[in-house]
Amino acid sequence: VQLVESGGGLVQPGGSLRLSCAASGFTFGSYAMSWVRQAPGKGLEWVSAIGASGGITDTVNSRFTISRDNAKNTLYLQLNNLKPEDTAVYYCAKGGSNWVHDASDYWGKGTLVTVSS
Repeated sequence: VQLVESGGGLVQPGGSLRLSCAASGFTFGSYAMSWVRQAPGKGLEWVSAIGASGGITDTVNSRFTISRDNAKNTLYLQLNNLKPEDTAVYYCAKGGSNWVHDASDYWGKGTLVTVSS
């Protein structure tokens, strides 16, 4: 299993970013996926999850939208109206099954999002 995040960077408050996670080594369309983040000096925080088919999603924040393209084996996270407190390393994670809230069993190495003026 390999999960490679991209799309992070420096953005001003109020800006937007779209994170991507390229998945390989497993049948992507058969598993739920999620995003978690870790702010500097803090623990992991769950951000959003999506079921295997993409029909069920859940998110901690309405400014964030999770989606997936099973044909491209890619997971996305659209971040809008970003705030300084959104600064964190964002990780994508593979679920243990197709259930949107199953525990994750693999994580990527993360992509850093910095929100600052």
